[in-house]
Amino acid sequence: MRCVCCDRLLNDFEATRKSKITGDYLDMCNKCVGSVQESIETLDRTDLAEGEVPDEEIEFDDEFFYDEEEDE
Repeated sequence: MRCVCCDRLLNDFEATRKSKITGDYLDMCNKCVGSVQESIETLDRTDLAEGEVPDEEIEFDDEFFYDEEEDE
């Protein structure tokens, strides 16, 4: 998968970044998302970030898991 802005290959962390509002994948590299981060809230998989994070330190955002029936 490639960044929609600069066409750079995305790593797993970048490829799983979602919009907190819409839940859609952003498909943007860290550099490009940094330029719009003030206006877009994101949901990130911190366990996929560079360097490993021990399982007990992974924080999950409760809003990431939602009931699809609420969207209707």
